[in-house]
Amino acid sequence: MDGDRARELLTAERERIEHALARLGRNQDDEGPDLDDPASLATGLYQDEFDAGLAEDLREQLAAVERAEARLAAGTYGLSIESGQPIPDERLEAIPTAELTADEERARNR
Repeated sequence: MDGDRARELLTAERERIEHALARLGRNQDDEGPDLDDPASLATGLYQDEFDAGLAEDLREQLAAVERAEARLAAGTYGLSIESGQPIPDERLEAIPTAELTADEERARNR
């Protein structure tokens, strides 16, 4: 994949994740649950746990973008970190942070 296209994809991915994190932060600034209402409290606790999980997932995605940017700078972007085999451009277009070929990913998830 062309380096400029890779940078474009990674920049878009970084912006998507950072915007999602910012939106999540704004949602957490909203007024909390009504402590006198058990249903509101339960919903608020559930939402807090859900948001914490989502924030963790987004931070992991951001770390994947940073690893991909480091591979791009090192000249190894688009190569599997496991085998060194090329990752098809179609896969990188769909998943700009891909670190493995599709076959390697499937084997790892078994």
